[in-house]
Amino acid sequence: MQSAPPAKLALDDGTIFSGHAFGDLTPRSVDGEVCFNTSLSGYQEILTDPSYAGQIITMTYPLIGNYGVNDMDTESAQVHAAGFIVRELSNRHSNFRATDPLGTWLRAKKITGISGIDTRALTRKLRVQGAMNGVLSTEEKLSDGELVERARQARGLVGRNLAGQVSRHEVTRWDDDLGQWLPIQGHVEPPSKRFQVVAIDCGAKLNILRNLVDSGCNVTVVPFDTSPEQILEYQPDGLFVSNGPGDPDPVQPTIDHLRQLHGKLPIFGICLGLQLLGLSLGAKRFKLKFGHRGGNQPVQNLFTNKVEITSQNHGFGIDPDSLKATGGEPTHQNLNDQTLEGFRHPDHAIFAVQYHPEASPGPHDARYLFDCFIEMMRTGLSPTGEQMDQAQRLRNHITPCPPQESTP
Repeated sequence: MQSAPPAKLALDDGTIFSGHAFGDLTPRSVDGEVCFNTSLSGYQEILTDPSYAGQIITMTYPLIGNYGVNDMDTESAQVHAAGFIVRELSNRHSNFRATDPLGTWLRAKKITGISGIDTRALTRKLRVQGAMNGVLSTEEKLSDGELVERARQARGLVGRNLAGQVSRHEVTRWDDDLGQWLPIQGHVEPPSKRFQVVAIDCGAKLNILRNLVDSGCNVTVVPFDTSPEQILEYQPDGLFVSNGPGDPDPVQPTIDHLRQLHGKLPIFGICLGLQLLGLSLGAKRFKLKFGHRGGNQPVQNLFTNKVEITSQNHGFGIDPDSLKATGGEPTHQNLNDQTLEGFRHPDHAIFAVQYHPEASPGPHDARYLFDCFIEMMRTGLSPTGEQMDQAQRLRNHITPCPPQESTP
């Protein structure tokens, strides 16, 4: 690392972190909202997740790159993060599936990283002060003051339709199932009838699409601004609204189109999909202080009281009181800060979660939610607590609870 060129991270509060560059060493400066992810592994999936568009990612785990990268563990065709921050970049990697070191792979993707900084201090600053914009630079000619000013001028995430930038622009038929990504435990045989699903791509992770196919869906992926008329032309049994980056408010085409589809077919949303569905009902969104990002986020199902350890990546949320005023019913809650993590609509077949049941990376506690979507398409109703409980028990191979005797 002593031969690596210097790099700097400047924050909009005037803080400067100095370290060493890796990845693309071309003299350059990139800006974005600086965030942190608490996952211990999965850096390749995180970097290729379209939900990180416009952000510079800090990994809280101190050693990154020890298992290298490969050609398969990606969530999209490119790296969407603006930059990457680590405490220590492993000089050697060891994994039988690895094809390249992390630094070599990032260089090919034209992404710059910085190592050798105190990521614990950076994370603490973001937790205390909240998310802030920053500039990652390898341009030695720029002074600290110039870098800080660039950070202060950065656009950030609020008010930008980043989903429109990362969405596919052509209709795609998706046929790949989980294949070798299929977990050893928790597999459920798909129904004999396959359901026709249209997936609105706001930055969809590939593992979500694989889970939909593995659960029994034939998936057609459409751009984020596809009209309701075009969606209904496919005669779908259900509609899926994907994850994606940034602020949901500016994604008005999707919000308007979802509003017109309420009650016409079952709709399931994940992450940004929850926020867009909430806004389409009339709820309000807010920006989290520093976001939820990592594979160890505790969520409680309010209908079953069970706790799931979840994979998350979002910086905005839906206000639960405004959601209730629209008729929406909260189903899941974050146990760290009590923010909304899921909701259903009792009158329309609408169901959404703020976290990532497809994992990749992360635990697989919530894969049963794809089965709940299948049940929604079968019944035309949003899932009940009993249905969620039975779906989770089936995934975990746990005997269903006997019916409760009525109280005299």
